[in-house]
Amino acid sequence: MFSHKLQLELAKAAGKHYQLKSEEVEVEPTRDLAHGDLMTNLALKIASRWGVPVKEAAQTIIEELKQSGLVTNLCQRVEVAGPGFINFWLKPAVLIRHLSEAAQIKKFTLFKGKRILVEYSSPNIAKPMHVGHIRSTIIGAAIANIYQNLGAKVYRLNHLGDWGTQFGKLIAAYKRWGRREAIKRAPIQEMLKLYVRFHEEMKSNPELETEGQREFLNLEKGNRQNKALWNWFKRESLREFNAIYKRLGVSFSHVVGESYYEPMLKNLVAELQRKKLAVKNQDGSVVVHLTAESLPPCLVQKSDGGSLYATRDLAAIRFRIKRFRPDKVLYVVGNEQSLHFDQVFTIAKLAGYVGNTELKHIKYGLILGEDGQKLATREGKIIPLVEVLDKAKEMAYKIVQAKNPGLPAKIKDKIAEVVGVGAVKYNDLSQNRHTDITFDWGKMLSLEGNSAPYLIYTYVRLKSVLKKANSIKVSKPSVAALELVNSHDLLLLRTIMRYSEFLQRAALDNAPHILAGYLYELTNQINTFYHASPVVKADHGLRSLRLELVKSASEVLKQGLGILGLETVEQM
Repeated sequence: MFSHKLQLELAKAAGKHYQLKSEEVEVEPTRDLAHGDLMTNLALKIASRWGVPVKEAAQTIIEELKQSGLVTNLCQRVEVAGPGFINFWLKPAVLIRHLSEAAQIKKFTLFKGKRILVEYSSPNIAKPMHVGHIRSTIIGAAIANIYQNLGAKVYRLNHLGDWGTQFGKLIAAYKRWGRREAIKRAPIQEMLKLYVRFHEEMKSNPELETEGQREFLNLEKGNRQNKALWNWFKRESLREFNAIYKRLGVSFSHVVGESYYEPMLKNLVAELQRKKLAVKNQDGSVVVHLTAESLPPCLVQKSDGGSLYATRDLAAIRFRIKRFRPDKVLYVVGNEQSLHFDQVFTIAKLAGYVGNTELKHIKYGLILGEDGQKLATREGKIIPLVEVLDKAKEMAYKIVQAKNPGLPAKIKDKIAEVVGVGAVKYNDLSQNRHTDITFDWGKMLSLEGNSAPYLIYTYVRLKSVLKKANSIKVSKPSVAALELVNSHDLLLLRTIMRYSEFLQRAALDNAPHILAGYLYELTNQINTFYHASPVVKADHGLRSLRLELVKSASEVLKQGLGILGLETVEQM
């Protein structure tokens, strides 16, 4: 909101003295309100590029800004701080005038007219969704929500892992040991047992590896029995996945498996060869050499004619860019796939598939087991996601029971589901996505401190205040009310008005934890205000302002949590 206006003024000021493109001028919220509301590193950029002393560059910019009516009307103070940052304090009167707009999504237009494609979740069929799947699923959904709430047209893709040698292994395992009745009773659990057993047997019978490869090759060639088994496994998997997605509040606009691109793969490999990007080896395999790009070679076809992840991802890129014409394609996939995406993105650009579309790998760290080791499906080392959500709900129910034992059981159950699932999601989203997270029941399901229950309970408090004030007729707060404002009121006002700035920063960095951090800061300010500033019993002029603060804070908190994918409740 305000950062865009300041960015335009700074670009004008810099343009009079330095050749700097307007898009190079950045304005972002300060980390601490003690240092102002907004800041820019413009002077540091100028000093680095033109060799001008940073303080001199900053002073030149400030002098130009003093001539601007906008900055004079908008800012209470402008100062140079630290190594050369320019900090801005917005006028409280300006903030009050715009307070009612704090949560008006229609005014958030940073990505208006942009098409953003976000690929997330992407579990493998025939395997249960476990705790390791939660990061891609909820980080991806939150990023998609953030872009959508900033005006973008968002396409949400679930790129199912439904193709590859692992399905040949599962088919081989089923043919050896599978029982149809057992899979009908517990589909995912039985398929997992077969998959794990196959890998255990491989340790003493390495020839099983070849058997699995052969069964997958038969599947690729359209073998009717293998195709029927594969379709069955897929149907059962999607039934379970959809139940989990419903609990998580996660949805997709397109659910397309890797298998969808299988008919395109031969033509794609042939095209890469025609463009002299790929070469065929003597054993029949096809590889793209990327020495000039400082990357290892990328295999796009196996010697038996089979495809690979890279082949299917290249076909997906080509198809998606033709179909959706996106400005960005974001792949929410773990850190360990960095090399894969470096290779695939490079080949896609060299092949001319990309055009002006930005391809970006949104990396995230692992969820490690309690022993610090990677969770591995083939070894049976998984913690089912359903188990995590159920345990979180159970713990949340105890808290709701303690706080409000008189509520009907159905209402307590509903609140426990919202709070418990929210606790699991927020525990992840509040952390930097780049870091690994060690699976710890105590931490993941904590219902105190910087947690979803703390934020949700604060929202309940705000709604309670508004219900009490419902019968009181109040007028819109005037700027004159500022004379009565104490430091707690002013800090809450300034914090509320930072919402759109942090939402934008979360999008620019593809980092939901930035929005989560802001909501936690807002919640702390709300609770300080709640204990220090009477609302309903305040004098008339101040009561109007404080009720507007409570109303705006509740709207921002509810909306911000919703963007992260968390529901709220109005009693707890």
